Amino acid sequence: MTTADPIPRIERAEIEDTSLLAFYRDMNVAERRTFWACAAGWALDGMDFMIYPLVIGTIIALWKVDAASAGLAGTVTLLASAIGGWLGGYLSDHIGRVRTLQITIIWFSFFSLVCAVVQNFEQLLIARAVLGLGFGGEWAAGAVLMGEAIRPQYRGRAVGSVQSGWAVGWGLAVLSQAILFSMMPAETAWRWMFVIGALPALLVFYIRRSVTEPEIAAAARAKHAETGSHPKLWEIFTFPIVKTTVLASLMATGCQGGYYAITFWVPQFLTKERHLSIVGSTGYLSTLIIGSFIGYLTGAWLADRIGRRNLFLIFSIGAIAVVLLYTQLPLTNEILWVLGFPLGFFASGYFSGVGAFLTELFPTRLRGSGQGFCYNFGRGIGALFPFLVGSLSASTSLANAIAIFAVVAYALFFIAAFALPETRGRVLHAE
Repeated sequence: MTTADPIPRIERAEIEDTSLLAFYRDMNVAERRTFWACAAGWALDGMDFMIYPLVIGTIIALWKVDAASAGLAGTVTLLASAIGGWLGGYLSDHIGRVRTLQITIIWFSFFSLVCAVVQNFEQLLIARAVLGLGFGGEWAAGAVLMGEAIRPQYRGRAVGSVQSGWAVGWGLAVLSQAILFSMMPAETAWRWMFVIGALPALLVFYIRRSVTEPEIAAAARAKHAETGSHPKLWEIFTFPIVKTTVLASLMATGCQGGYYAITFWVPQFLTKERHLSIVGSTGYLSTLIIGSFIGYLTGAWLADRIGRRNLFLIFSIGAIAVVLLYTQLPLTNEILWVLGFPLGFFASGYFSGVGAFLTELFPTRLRGSGQGFCYNFGRGIGALFPFLVGSLSASTSLANAIAIFAVVAYALFFIAAFALPETRGRVLHAE
């Protein structure tokens, strides 16, 4: 282990077949079950999170909440997810990835149901905060589970393809909104949106029956139990791993801050500043989501083709360019509809490389803690962006507020990614 690169026994697998679906063709039954469980979990996770941004306009009107306070509810969800992700990752290092995944899914599903019955904004704020603990823990457990279950030559594409499930979940949330808000009054429809957010709990039955713990994780825990050298919660901040922890946390902050600044407020931007109805904005959001989905799949392929770091550098520049076009030029709604595709593409596609990258940066004994902390630290700081955008929009346009915070975030993403090593093809060991 060295100061420059804290990964022990670095080995790299040769990536010969770079086609997108090569990993799936070579999977055995257990790997495919893990893949679909994690993909479904991430899709439902995305659906659960995106429900609130979609109903935020109704909440503002119904309970007379200002934009900053409404954004705060999104912020506290993400701040809580930062804590939940760190603790969930740490828990997965101790009791296993699969068991932690089940616990966190049940947690955030239950509190989505609680959101459906709250009686005022303060109660909703608390319910969303508690939901965030499970929301963050689910990503930490699921990402590590996938990263360890897949062979190194396919890891980028497999984990990235799972990441595309977020766009599917986002699409399900938008579809649910279009149907429910067409069928019933807004003051009732928003509650049923949160009821739908409780559906992920059903996934636990499949996980319990079909998904097994990765051999590398089980072997590492057995080794630590035998020697009594269990990982400690603060070990990721000790020398020499702390440098990786800090840089990866900054990278995660940039990539998520930019994403949340855009996706949290775009629905409100379309209805408030572009004067579209909730149902009328569905087509614009659909274009954004389709671009996001294609971006995830493209990013998954590029993560193994050109490397994780190059993926991040290219997409961060692309995201800055498109968000400035989308928010700063006097475009017609028709052109804005078309621009939704590249906005979704560049603002989402880089996430496909993040899970595999963080998996490869940390040794197995600290992988859950390290990956869970860094990604969800980024979520926690990125969580401030919905609140800050909402606050700034009181003194300037919402479009300007979105652009300012998105550009700052993606610039940080670029710089931190540039400072980290390339990890494509790293072989993992039961350290």
